[in-house]
Amino acid sequence: MRIIVSGGGTGGHIYPAMALIKRLKERNLIEDVLYVGTEKGLESKIVKNAGLNFKTIEIQGFKRRLTLENAKTIKLFLSSIRKSRKIIKEFKPDVVIGTGGYVSSAIVYAAHTMHIPTVIHEQNTIAGVTNKFLAHFVDKIAIAFTEATDQFSEKKKIVFTGNPRAQEVIDIKKNDRLKEFDLAPDKDTVMIFGGSRGAKPINQATIDTMDKFVAANYQILFVTGRVHYDNVVKLIDDKYLKSANVSVLPYIDNMPEILPDIKLIVGRSGATSIAEITALGIPAIFIPSPYVTHDHQTKNAMSVAKVNAAKVIAESELTSEKLFNEINQIMSDETLQKSMSDNSKKIGVPDAADRLIKVLTDLVNK
Repeated sequence: MRIIVSGGGTGGHIYPAMALIKRLKERNLIEDVLYVGTEKGLESKIVKNAGLNFKTIEIQGFKRRLTLENAKTIKLFLSSIRKSRKIIKEFKPDVVIGTGGYVSSAIVYAAHTMHIPTVIHEQNTIAGVTNKFLAHFVDKIAIAFTEATDQFSEKKKIVFTGNPRAQEVIDIKKNDRLKEFDLAPDKDTVMIFGGSRGAKPINQATIDTMDKFVAANYQILFVTGRVHYDNVVKLIDDKYLKSANVSVLPYIDNMPEILPDIKLIVGRSGATSIAEITALGIPAIFIPSPYVTHDHQTKNAMSVAKVNAAKVIAESELTSEKLFNEINQIMSDETLQKSMSDNSKKIGVPDAADRLIKVLTDLVNK
């Protein structure tokens, strides 16, 4: 199967695409793959580092208010369709899939006009603008949350697949990576993580709770985000930094590898994080980012919380006291931990990549 994949802007669009490609290769289902993105986007670095065939188009997203910049956006969209058609003619794909971000709009739409099977994958409970536009033209709409169904009028096209990232982490086994961070590999561990760039409110609440964390009967892996690390370290008393119960890091490479060693995760509720967490059945306390489009992180978090697999703290209500109480309640109750873990696994989709691959192969073989 020859496949074109496109998605960009954020890791939430790129990592599911990369997980899909990885699984296609593992199953020997892929003859060739081409990733289409933008030169300036995050996908450029990630895809190139993975050694994949990568081509770029120039395109940008619409502004949410009337502006002359939108005239340029329309011009770029039309020219990117022309370039996309050329890319498609040269590569001759059997199927084209878009995983979100405005970069995917041109290549998926162009494929539709050329009568090539097309699929979009929506990772969030609230569909992005690009996927809502493309939904009118594609053959299938793959979703990762059942709540996303109401975001599309083309119900017959919808297939629930989950997020391919889930399948990428499901086979990772418990290991001793905690030793790398000067923590005990056999002690219950809470990871507090505000995303790759970190989250200042989460960091501050954690700093303010250090005196309680160092005395807890569980240990804390506190990942600040690279841009916040130096300042966070300055704000933490040295005696807490030297505690065997706390490890403070700017970032963890290959983050999924450490997840099986984590008893509780505290952090944002992006679609990729939730896919990984529920695949492994890790209890979570979500503090959704209020700054994302349509507040979709809150909707994501609530979809997990409603089955009692996670708790949710609004960032506006986050305090050191509330953070500690919520963490302590879960960490001091093994029955609650098991219940949350079991509930999390029930909504996890450990075969998500294979489900999405079936959508693709069914279209190709139709």
